[in-house]
Amino acid sequence: MGARQTKSPEAVARKEALVREMLDRVGDKWTLLVIEELGSGGEMRFTRLRDRIGGVSQKMLTKTLRELERDGLVIRTVHPVVPPRVEYRLTKLGEALGEAVCGVWTWVENHLQDVEQARQVYDRKHVREMGGPAGEG
Repeated sequence: MGARQTKSPEAVARKEALVREMLDRVGDKWTLLVIEELGSGGEMRFTRLRDRIGGVSQKMLTKTLRELERDGLVIRTVHPVVPPRVEYRLTKLGEALGEAVCGVWTWVENHLQDVEQARQVYDRKHVREMGGPAGEG
């Protein structure tokens, strides 16, 4: 971390707002998958990206890509051919975000079984206490 600097309340508010927005963005269902695929596969067409992600609708992938493009994380290139060919790739900013959140993937890979076990223990305990499946009562 850098040296602490005195910031205006407006600058702090803008920074906090962007942090919340970026957490919302990477926390949605598709953004990290899009960043991961473009990060590992490089520039690709919409259909190939959709096929590699799997399970995402055309509407949701379009919405996700537009949001990423607006944030400067993805570049959309339209090639002047018939039919039009559109390709997407990460910007340097998108690559940096991908690197920043890569730690979450690593953490999940390292702790998947631990979290699943903790959930099972919790669910068994709460089923007994509540007399039914967790969440009922």
